[in-house]
Amino acid sequence: MARLAGTSTAVVSYVINNGPRPVAPATRERVLAAIKELSYRPDRVAQAMASRRTDLIGLIVPDARQPFFGEMAHAVEQAASERGKMVLVGNSDYVAEREVHYLRAFLGMRVSGLILVSHALNDNAAAEIEAWDARVVLLHERPEAIDDVAVVTDDLGGAHLAVRHLLEHGYEYVACMGGVAETPAVGDPVSDHVQGWRRAMDEAGVSTEGRLFEALYNRYDAYQAALEILADPATRPPAVFCSTDDQAIGLLRAARELRIDVPGELAVAGFDDIKEASLADPPLTTVASDRSAMARAAVDLVLDDGVRTPGARRERLKQFPSRLVTRRSCGCE
Repeated sequence: MARLAGTSTAVVSYVINNGPRPVAPATRERVLAAIKELSYRPDRVAQAMASRRTDLIGLIVPDARQPFFGEMAHAVEQAASERGKMVLVGNSDYVAEREVHYLRAFLGMRVSGLILVSHALNDNAAAEIEAWDARVVLLHERPEAIDDVAVVTDDLGGAHLAVRHLLEHGYEYVACMGGVAETPAVGDPVSDHVQGWRRAMDEAGVSTEGRLFEALYNRYDAYQAALEILADPATRPPAVFCSTDDQAIGLLRAARELRIDVPGELAVAGFDDIKEASLADPPLTTVASDRSAMARAAVDLVLDDGVRTPGARRERLKQFPSRLVTRRSCGCE
């Protein structure tokens, strides 16, 4: 190809890889013409073996079937595409062993880096990351087992905003649909949402005793839990803050089945502002964050060599603000 283009193999490489050195326009055109004539396609496997890196980014999420993680995965894919990278996605299903499985698989493929939305990260996974000296960016959650670069939302502050808003409507108290017993107490967004709920209730001088309910994060299991929470009019809470929009949508479905008017008899708020929140019946008040900006920050960090340089002065934690989106489910018009 270099002979056909009348140049060196180094210059051909600069054109194919778009650098690292500039190539004169006329020379670039000759190389591109030679590529077309020879029907050349870059051997990505050979390139990866030479550089010990591919143009792939690994992304591990708990469950891409859940709208929040699906939307986050799509945002990461878009951001990676802007950087000329492709994304491999693995679902851990909230199981530590599956998370480790994908860690090993993706690192074995020599990905450029890993973006990890971890719910179950443990010492085994942390050891795996350390053994491979992997570039890892934690997204959405920051488990205690690993101290690495992280991109997160102000989960505690966002929950506090939502609960305070419900209390300002005049509701006697706000119940909380939190996580389950296995939910990590530190580093997990749902735990922060529960803490934000407690803080708002404490500031208002309202008791939280007996007002925190366990539920899985998806709408189907939350619907089943909500049927029990809302069944008895004598103990039914006047307002509920749900740790995820999926939980809130499940609760709204249960309220409709029990013929409970929302927001007339029950106010509801969620967290995440998934696209379906605005289409819920009634439209759901929720807490939003800039997922596109978070995804872009995660991709930029995972590709930033300077982050892993000892002594580098890089910001290792990027926290994005939360904002309250008011809709009819809380009593706002």
